[in-house]
Formats: sequence, C-alpha cells, structure tokens
Amino acid sequence: MKRKQLATQHFIDQIRAGNRFALSQAITLTESRLEADQRKAKEIIEALLPSTGHSIRVGITGVPGVGKSTLIDQFGVYLIRQQQRVAVLSIDPSSQKSKGSILGDKTRMSQLSALPQAYIRPTATGSHLGGVAQQTRETILLCEAAGYNIIIVETVGVGQSETMVRNMTDFFLLLMLAGAGDELQGMKRGIMEMADALAINKADGSNLTAAQQAQQDYQQALHLFPPVQNKLNPKVFTCSALENRGLEEIWVFIQQFIQQAKKTHYFSKQRQEQQLGWLHELINLQLSQNFFQHATIKHQLPSLEQAVIQGEMTAREAAERLLKAFNT
Repeated sequence: MKRKQLATQHFIDQIRAGNRFALSQAITLTESRLEADQRKAKEIIEALLPSTGHSIRVGITGVPGVGKSTLIDQFGVYLIRQQQRVAVLSIDPSSQKSKGSILGDKTRMSQLSALPQAYIRPTATGSHLGGVAQQTRETILLCEAAGYNIIIVETVGVGQSETMVRNMTDFFLLLMLAGAGDELQGMKRGIMEMADALAINKADGSNLTAAQQAQQDYQQALHLFPPVQNKLNPKVFTCSALENRGLEEIWVFIQQFIQQAKKTHYFSKQRQEQQLGWLHELINLQLSQNFFQHATIKHQLPSLEQAVIQGEMTAREAAERLLKAFNT
C-alpha cells in the first residue's frame, strides 16, 4: 500500500512540475482497461483537479485532406512564440488490426513536436467513441495540471466525433476547402451550427481567389442562422499553413471570443454543462459495461440475438427480457 501511494504521489509531483514523460505515463493509465491502472489514474486526476480548468480548449475539425494537422503544426508554433504552452490531443482513425492510431501525429506535426513547450498525444478511436470521450476529457485535465494553457483537440473529421469534441471545448473551429465540392449547396447545417468560426484553408497560390469567394459565401450563409446569445457571432477566415498566413487573425478572434464569453458568463455556464454531460455519459457507459458483463445477460444474449435475427422475436421484446433479467 505504501509503495502504491508513493508511486501515485510521484506522478502527481512530476506532472505538476511539467514532466512530459510522467504526463504520458498517466495518460496511458487512463487508457488502460486494467482495474488497478484505472484506480491509480482516478487518484492522480482527483489530486490534480485543483490545478485544472485554466486553459483555453480549442476543438478543430474538417474533412480529411483539409490540412488540419499542417495548420495545427503552424498554429501551435505561432502560439508558442506568443509565450503559450500547447498540448495537441488528436482523435485519430484507428487500425482495425492493431487498434492504434493510423495517421502518426508527431510525424505530421514535425515542427511543433520538436518544441519543449508543446505536447502531442494521439488517441485511437477504436470501436468505442464513448471511451475515447472519457479518455480525452481526462487527458485535458492532466495536460492542464502539467501547465499547458492551450489545449487543441483535433477530430477525425467524420461522423460523431465532431459533436463529442464540441462538448468538451470552449471554441470550435471548422476548417473548409474552396472548390472541393462542399460549397453552400452541399454543406452540412449541423456542423456549421456547431462552429464558432470557419477557416478556408489552403488559401494560397491559384486557390486564393476561390478561397476568398468561399469566405464571402460562407459568411453570408452564417447570417441565415439564428443569432447567438452571450457570445460573438461566428466569423469566416482564410488561412494558409503553407504560407503561414491567417493564423494571427484566428488567434485574435479566439481571444476576443473567450473574453466576451467570460464577460457574459457563457464560458462558465458552458463548462458547467459540459461537466454535467460528462457525468451522464459516464453513468451510461458504466451501466452499459455492467449490463454486458452480467452473468445472466451473457448467458441469454446469444439465443435472444439469434431469435431477433431469425425474425422469431422483435428487438423490443428481446431487450425487455434482457433488462428484466438484469434488474432481477
């Protein structure tokens, strides 16, 4: 018991001191499915909780090929030059065989990863997005405790991950491309409504004129959405990671957005709502795990699944039987 306490305290002290190796080890504990590792991770996070919450959490999304990682690489370097400490948490598509992340963020963010004021951590989505949400939230807290005051969460850019990241960040940036077939007639209203700002990336060379036109089109489209309350209205930017342009304007807007959100108490209210959302997600996740680990459920589930597949029983009837068995 004494050795365990010393080991846990060592993690806590080293993370507070900004030790990146200790931070990585602690994050690995949160990702582990071993009960002992989960207990230790819980103790570490609870002890570090008073040192969290001070960062600006920025979500960045966009379809594959929009240049998210290249832009984050340049943006992170820019922020560090502004005396910031930057952590990048990338939710990656994962290999179906190894379950590891595919894209290799440290190789795609070569400039940022070389700086001591930066920390980059990919998280493979695997097959369970809810588990990734829990791990990412805990990783945010650990990074904050380690002294990183800008936390960037990069999403896969497809499906449910955008909503997940929007619900754990303070500012949500949507990267777009001009002339990629996703102009006004094809854009998704849902993802547009979630965004606090849009940035037309790769606005350089022969694509500059098209990017500027797309900027105007998207800005007009945003005016059709209901006005927001207690925060700045979304704005559309053009940027180029290749030419390192537009990053300062985006950062200035993020700071203005956060300042306004704090002034109107939108910032604290959103953080509180996100905490409650996390609580409910954890309850649902734990209930789901307990349900499928229940001995009676394990015994009855295969036969009931077959009955549903064969059309001998409705899914509703099977679910009711299983829930009744679970609650008995």
